[in-house]
Amino acid sequence: MRSILPVLSLVLLAGPAHAGETAWQDVAPGVKLRLISTGQIKADGTTLVGIEIDMPETNKTYWRVPGDTGLPTELDFAGSTGVLSHEILWPYPTRHETDTYLDYAYFGPTILPVELRVEPGSPSIQLSAVLGVCSDICVPAQANFSLPLVEAEPDRPNGLRIRQALALTPMQWQGDPQPIGNVELWREAGMLAVHVADPELDRASLIAATDSGEPLFGTPQKSPEPNLVLIPILGKADETDLENQAVQLTFQTGMGAFEVERTVQVPLAD
Repeated sequence: MRSILPVLSLVLLAGPAHAGETAWQDVAPGVKLRLISTGQIKADGTTLVGIEIDMPETNKTYWRVPGDTGLPTELDFAGSTGVLSHEILWPYPTRHETDTYLDYAYFGPTILPVELRVEPGSPSIQLSAVLGVCSDICVPAQANFSLPLVEAEPDRPNGLRIRQALALTPMQWQGDPQPIGNVELWREAGMLAVHVADPELDRASLIAATDSGEPLFGTPQKSPEPNLVLIPILGKADETDLENQAVQLTFQTGMGAFEVERTVQVPLAD
């Protein structure tokens, strides 16, 4: 059984090391964080920054749906100047499953891209970040960062690294034909039945999630029907609550990671 420690007392305020990055902060044994930036604000008022995590390959942090043992990532920009909103652009995760738990996670060095919407002028970040970091012990590691968003020149190396992480973020599938058809709730079996229309879709890569992250969904299972994938409903949530709820389906194809949203239906024969 893993133990979870309180938030580390090693909380430092890191100022800019140079244009598009802060100094590293040690947040757990062998684990450090920093904030990086492209140094550019687009004409639409958005800019990209990244939470960079340097950790051993045996350590992990967590996706937007952490799983059974994972800890959620929390970003607080309340002390910032000119930052109107933020959105973490989650790269496609690793499904980490054992006999006792299922987590959705990132192992080893990781960058979490964050899109900010900012006001004109000279916006500046004051960020408090809490991330779950886990090896044998799970730690809610905290760091505080300070970084101006506009520099005389873009930070091209950090901008490239953020965009490389962004390339792993699932895109919304646009246009027809759609890769996934209806999603049905099979109450008695405790499953979601996902109708797959695209033979190029990697069925083992399918991840189902609701906006709230509950209930947790498990590893896809094969079905006797060739175009059907069954996804177990885990946890204590009442699966009947899923009727008419929106569910996001994230998956891999030969063109990269994509996501679609479907409304859970109940078959007439149910």
